Amino acid sequence: MHEEPVLEPGDLGTFDDSGAMGTCVVRHAGREYLYYNGWNLGVTVPFATFIGCAARDDRGAGFERVSRAPVVGRSDHDPLLALSAWVLIEDSRWHMWYVSGVDWTPTETGPRHRYRIVYAESSDGLNWNPTGDVCIDFESEDEFAIARPCVIRDSDGYRMWFSTRGDAYRIGYAESDDGITWRRDDELGGLGPIGEGWESHSVEYACVFDHEGRRWMLYNGNGYGETGIGLAVLDDSR
Repeated sequence: MHEEPVLEPGDLGTFDDSGAMGTCVVRHAGREYLYYNGWNLGVTVPFATFIGCAARDDRGAGFERVSRAPVVGRSDHDPLLALSAWVLIEDSRWHMWYVSGVDWTPTETGPRHRYRIVYAESSDGLNWNPTGDVCIDFESEDEFAIARPCVIRDSDGYRMWFSTRGDAYRIGYAESDDGITWRRDDELGGLGPIGEGWESHSVEYACVFDHEGRRWMLYNGNGYGETGIGLAVLDDSR
């Protein structure tokens, strides 16, 4: 365990001077690449956040930024926000599913973000091409935050777990043949709040992984994980 953070916030005035939040680590050619949300506090809106990348030798100590600028920043496709990258490498192509801001909606308590999950690709993991392809879109007017994709490639296609928020977060699910066009079916693979305890109001920010022949999910409970982190296992009998 490291006693010090592996990545500190950036220099004053940079895109990540208010915080750096890791979302995905991938290994390639003896290097580890950490994709993270870089945060700025805002004035007209509460915050801005874009995707940074830091790297290190495989299982080294601290990460070093590949650039003081984001690897996915403002563009015509992402004029407001870009965050929560999940990256897979397949046949020398780097695939990224991430969250893109649609708008800020005025409310009685201040501006409220609206964002959904989109796609980008790269040949080296550093220079990214946002395609504008929308992977997971809003299903109703009640949804305003579709966040934190986690993608696994199985032999029969791609599977994604993500967070979706109306009154509170729950974990949604979708499948795809090509990683771009997705069929959403939250009832099939999602996870919702339960009981009266630590996960009674919301569950969110899933990380799904395979270990010893089983598929596992780590996830946060109420208050973005303030009440704790849960562990679920896939029921193969269903």
